[in-house]
Amino acid sequence: MAEMKEVVTTYPEPRKEPPEPLVVEKPWGRFIQYVLNEPVTVKILEVKAGEQLSLQAHSHRSELWVPLDEGACVEIDGQIIRPKPLQPVFIPVGAKHRLIGEDKSYRVLEISFGYFDEDDIVRFEDKYGRVKEDEEAKSPSV
Repeated sequence: MAEMKEVVTTYPEPRKEPPEPLVVEKPWGRFIQYVLNEPVTVKILEVKAGEQLSLQAHSHRSELWVPLDEGACVEIDGQIIRPKPLQPVFIPVGAKHRLIGEDKSYRVLEISFGYFDEDDIVRFEDKYGRVKEDEEAKSPSV
């Protein structure tokens, strides 16, 4: 009879510290490198003026947000930050965070470190009614 082998899936650990960007000057300008050969998930978030993401936290990933446009507004653990374009903002695992669209729309480059899953979201506040009753009492286990 064939022997059964247990399959163990391992996921990358989320970063505890923000990466140190590498800036390389070139004759045509420059490039900014945020990660090199790391398993990450990369998205561009587009936030409309007057809208906001839910106040949320994650148990299995940290995030680096890099605003691409003027007007970014970030809330992290109750503090409001208005970073300039290309000014990175690090969100550690478990931090309550959101993007807020104030008077103008903007884009943010999001780099997620660790295990990325859209279900790894605990919503604490959400103007679109997506907070589940069982989530209100939960907090990410970090």
